[in-house]
Amino acid sequence: MSVTYDDSVGVEVSSDSFWEVGNYKRTVKRIDDGHRLCSDLMNCVHERARIEKAYAQQLTEWARRWKQLVEKGPQYGTVEKAWMAVMSEAERVSELHLEVKASLMNEDFEKIKNWQKEAFHKQMMGGFKETKEAEDGFRKAQKPWAKKLKEVEAAKKAHHTACKEEKLAISREANSKADPSLNPEQLKKLQDKIEKCKQDVLKTKEKYEKALKELDQSTPQYMENMEQVFEQCQQFEEKRLRFFREVLLEVQKHLDLSNVAGYKTIYRDLEQSIKAADAVEDLRWFRANHGPGMAMNWPQFEEWSADLNRTLSRREKKKASDGVTLTGINQTGDQSMQNKSGSVSSYEKTQSYPTDWSDDESNNPFSSTDANGDSNPFDEDATSGTEVRVRALYDYEGQEHDELSFKAGDELTKIEDEDEQGWCKGRLDSGQVGLYPANYVEAIQ
Repeated sequence: MSVTYDDSVGVEVSSDSFWEVGNYKRTVKRIDDGHRLCSDLMNCVHERARIEKAYAQQLTEWARRWKQLVEKGPQYGTVEKAWMAVMSEAERVSELHLEVKASLMNEDFEKIKNWQKEAFHKQMMGGFKETKEAEDGFRKAQKPWAKKLKEVEAAKKAHHTACKEEKLAISREANSKADPSLNPEQLKKLQDKIEKCKQDVLKTKEKYEKALKELDQSTPQYMENMEQVFEQCQQFEEKRLRFFREVLLEVQKHLDLSNVAGYKTIYRDLEQSIKAADAVEDLRWFRANHGPGMAMNWPQFEEWSADLNRTLSRREKKKASDGVTLTGINQTGDQSMQNKSGSVSSYEKTQSYPTDWSDDESNNPFSSTDANGDSNPFDEDATSGTEVRVRALYDYEGQEHDELSFKAGDELTKIEDEDEQGWCKGRLDSGQVGLYPANYVEAIQ
């Protein structure tokens, strides 16, 4: 708490101690900083909540897109289920992160906001009530001591000035003795000046020591008063620090998904789904549904009947058969997988992502025949005539084995023009060739 003066320039140099006059302002400013830190913490939580929401949305979008790709792709069986489980994991994790976002905003953010409002009270003229109370308390505690300090500084300055004058007078008197031109009267004046300076030095020293003694006597009371106001500020700051610690612990709990039972369940289920993938089972399924294991009605001699003749008359064939006409051949094999939602075969699905998933038709062994063996080997060559792309206007479900099935909006290729009975021959993008009603489609412009 020392205050010194440079004798040559008179510049005041003070320490940075709390006890120096005016240095309590750092403690007062801490109150305003506390309010700003509450706002900063709210902004921090708010930004993290936005990140959690954005991440959840990205996970959901990623899962949705890849579900569609896998559903329409060639993957099948238990491995398809394992792959789909990865997307299910993303959807479930997305829900958890949305819950984190909600907790951060509805609980943590609101808690900080309410605490800030209760702890800091704005005044009509600006600033906070708590800041003004601390400022007034420190000023009141420091005012008497600051007044005495001012007296000490004045006494100190006067004493140092007197000492300086004394030194200067002694120097002049010493120099005058070497000067023979000075008369005794002038020398007497110089000696009187020295005497007067000595008396001034004694007086100013006494006054300086007295002022310093009074300052020292008032210092304990000053320290006690300042300490009391400072402790009040400390208690206010302690509440804020403890509150921040409490809030940050709650934020940690909301962010830590490792302690959420549902989070562990997600990955336990994912692991089980992946481990359930069985290559042998998938190969067995493919053999039974798309390979040598498929059922087949091999051509046999059938007697003519009126019902069969009706079928022929309804669909007039362009090419007459020689010898025996075979009709009414129905597929008796397992066809449940043909219309299975989320089926794994790309040949039995509408290709929404042809560039990602469709095989090149030139390399597709099923491009000229139905993958399920539904094409009629006695039909005409499907490539004859001019091919035209058409779009289905209505849904149509094939009634016979050589009829195509499609949904409104599906596109296919017309490979033969309409016959007298109103039927056209076409080819689906899957490669299946068959008949369909001509008035169910329109040409694509």
